Amino acid sequence: MKKIVFGFLLIAGFYSCKKWALGKDNTGPTPQSNILAYSINEIPVTKNYTVGAFYYNNSTWTAAVKRVPVVGDYNMTNGAVSPAVMARHITQAQAGGIDYFLFAYRSPTKDNTNWKSDSTLIQTFVNANGSGNMKFALAYVVNSGALGISNANPLEKNATAMNNFLTDFQRGVAAFMSNPNYMKVNGKTLLYIESAENIYSSQDSVIYDSIRTRLSGMGFQMYFVGMQDAWTPPARYIDRFYKCVDAIYHNTLSGFTGLTSWDRWYLLPQTMDQNWEYSRQYFRDSMGGINYIPDISPACDPTITTPNSTNPIYPRTDSGAIFRQLCNVAKMNADTGSNGIRMVLIDSWNQWQYDMQLEPDTVNTNNVKPYGELYLNIVKKEFKTP
Repeated sequence: MKKIVFGFLLIAGFYSCKKWALGKDNTGPTPQSNILAYSINEIPVTKNYTVGAFYYNNSTWTAAVKRVPVVGDYNMTNGAVSPAVMARHITQAQAGGIDYFLFAYRSPTKDNTNWKSDSTLIQTFVNANGSGNMKFALAYVVNSGALGISNANPLEKNATAMNNFLTDFQRGVAAFMSNPNYMKVNGKTLLYIESAENIYSSQDSVIYDSIRTRLSGMGFQMYFVGMQDAWTPPARYIDRFYKCVDAIYHNTLSGFTGLTSWDRWYLLPQTMDQNWEYSRQYFRDSMGGINYIPDISPACDPTITTPNSTNPIYPRTDSGAIFRQLCNVAKMNADTGSNGIRMVLIDSWNQWQYDMQLEPDTVNTNNVKPYGELYLNIVKKEFKTP
């Protein structure tokens, strides 16, 4: 069904509601009459999409997780995971059409303990990636509190914070980006900026220009992808992205940070589609041609970590039906034109504490039906050519 202009939706909704209120049959509206209740059609794949999956640094396996990974429960104390587990993850991901893992990378200058944990995990991946076929990328996590910046104390006016910030990229990020299996986009080195809206500056473009200059001097031509808050309007952070980043993705709309209201849950694929379509067009037309990268999740259960949570659960009881729809919503909104990058993100590979993982599970003793490789098979079918 052709997508509907928002203003027209409001008008149509008004008259529909009026008709329901005055109708003689007194039946009222139905879910099928909702203005967002259009079909999500299957988008044929004629060219492969580049698929990245967030790989989380889960320090301790929690007993609240009732599913069991194929590799068995695994702890990642201080970022250390068994090389055998990592090697199996790489094999599984490649078989399922995942092109690269995306690892969080925290500040070595201001968050040293977590940086060591992140670095340990990433190095484990590098060591286990024997064939060299699997790619990886980093997501630098902006911690405004650790950097000591705010709207009242912007980065460019704090020489110490600015130096620490730029040193973060030179000290550790560059070392991993030198790896031959580090991910590139159109020949440029890919780097995600997580919580990019927290780079407090009166001229963010100057900050990004400074990073580009520093890294260019080390031989890296950068492709920056900034993260925007889930369900936020595209113009809210225009000063954080315009003339700064090459692409934008939203923090998960279908995961624990985004799926927080029931009105979104009832028509999740459609509400995500409308949000992305408007945002994508705005980023392209009003922000200098910035690309857009959709971010989807296979499922989400916030009650694993918060049993009393009243947030909706996006379950696995539909044999992957909603996830298939979200894959097609992602294809509908990924940039595939002449200047597009044809990229999609999946959150996540192993976020087990929210049941958001793609990683295959196996039989268990908790009366939870395993899904096995179902979601990896869906990824491969939906994003790769036959």
